Amino acid sequence: MGKLVVKVLEGKEKREKQYEVMREELDPYTTVLELLLKIREEQDPSLVLRYSCRMALCGSCGMIINGRPRLACLTKMKDLDEPIRIEPLKNVGTIRGLVPDLSSFFSKYRKVRPFLVAKDEEEQESPKSPYRQTDEEVKRYLQFNYCIQCGLCYSACPVVSSNPNFLGPAAINVAYRYTADSRDSDKLRVLLLDTPNGVWSCRVAGSCSVVCPKGVDPSLSIQLAKSLILRRKI
Repeated sequence: MGKLVVKVLEGKEKREKQYEVMREELDPYTTVLELLLKIREEQDPSLVLRYSCRMALCGSCGMIINGRPRLACLTKMKDLDEPIRIEPLKNVGTIRGLVPDLSSFFSKYRKVRPFLVAKDEEEQESPKSPYRQTDEEVKRYLQFNYCIQCGLCYSACPVVSSNPNFLGPAAINVAYRYTADSRDSDKLRVLLLDTPNGVWSCRVAGSCSVVCPKGVDPSLSIQLAKSLILRRKI
């Protein structure tokens, strides 16, 4: 069966460590997360990584695997070429090991006011009745509501790599999700998007949508946000 070679680039300096794992100890459905935990338990207890749910819901285990941003818990060994090369997410800092510093990512996410703003503030704080929606109203934003804030799209975005002030795909996606919601009345959020570092920095590379583990398609939400802004200006 032989040995599987795993190369891990750790920390800010991208120090490379190489590990070997016997193939007979793995099966084709072993995930990269399971592989890394095995290496940490049996070979290198200093290997640092972040994870939680193990089922692609929390977004904690994002990393670059064979050159592509992926969730380690969702990536199976059978889908990868060898040797396997793992490193921290790009376009963000690194706290330690394979753990990314997502401070800038979440700062931009919060900046776009990712919450519903009702016309009546008193009603919003103390609702007296349900905020009803039709199926068609829900469909306008439902796809974009599945974002788990893993940061993969941010890491894959070529615009973020050249312009750190760009809001990024996830922030614009969530901004469009709430703006397209019939229950929302926020006027400020669109102004935040209609800036040089907002939607107009996007060059439609589409890499954000390619790497999204939940099929959100942030590239589409960015273009819909552009259309929404232009229609409001006419």
